Amino acid sequence: MILTPQQEVAGGMGRKPSWLKMKMPGGEGYARLLKLVNEQRLHTVCQSAKCPNMGECWSAGTATLMILGDVCTRSCGFCNIATGRPIELDLDEPRRVGEAVKAMDLGHVVITSVNRDELPDGGAGVWAATIEQIRLQSPRTSIEVLIPDFCGNWNALQQVLDAKPVILGHNLETVPRLYRQVRPQAKYQRSLKLLQISKEKGFITKTGIMVGLGEESDEIESIIDDLVGIGCDILTIGQYLQPTTNHLPVNRFVTPDEFVQWKRLGESRGLRHVESGPLVRSSYHAERQVHAHAAAVG
Repeated sequence: MILTPQQEVAGGMGRKPSWLKMKMPGGEGYARLLKLVNEQRLHTVCQSAKCPNMGECWSAGTATLMILGDVCTRSCGFCNIATGRPIELDLDEPRRVGEAVKAMDLGHVVITSVNRDELPDGGAGVWAATIEQIRLQSPRTSIEVLIPDFCGNWNALQQVLDAKPVILGHNLETVPRLYRQVRPQAKYQRSLKLLQISKEKGFITKTGIMVGLGEESDEIESIIDDLVGIGCDILTIGQYLQPTTNHLPVNRFVTPDEFVQWKRLGESRGLRHVESGPLVRSSYHAERQVHAHAAAVG
């Protein structure tokens, strides 16, 4: 009997299909970036979240920098970042991030962070300072941010918006029905509202979801319609991969053809750009998404 990838997962085998092959880290670009990250005492979501694209991106000299430490106050069922109560707030981090971006000579940079729900502003002040330092030290670099929801503190969101990143990203991650398992401390409507506020204030907005967690096709379509309704510009769709046995299991492996269909559907319904594929993550080919969006509106 030959099992499909979906049946293998359901049966506990968990073998990944052929289209999920990943490039192993290595090479001159990878070594250079690793040295820089270590010297500047920075964190990357690539390492903390065990991103499958780290080998490819780092070899090309591209990384997504993660600010506000490497301990998150939330316990999402999909995420490999450590959960707990952070013990410090590094106010010198923005300067070091600015230096790293300058040293990397980036045309486009993506910055993300852990959730810092214990802080009154959720870390928004550090977010704003980081954007300002990048602009000061590397003025030609366009800045994309992937921010938390700040527990619905829209004044905190405004601090980030006032620093004027080029792209404002915040991930929905999954369909509303699965939030209790996937994002227990988050709220779908709150995340949608964050994107709506940012769009209404004139920003290019971006969000991402994972598939393979048990969502249904009509639920993905509903998310697409919600995003079109608030004018969201960019959507990324990628395969969920279980980082450890302590995390949510993969419900199924979505085929490459399905990802193509979601891209076509999203763009046909009004999204400016949909990056959809098994290994797609929020910042994967982010610089290409900027160009694709510019072409779509221009």
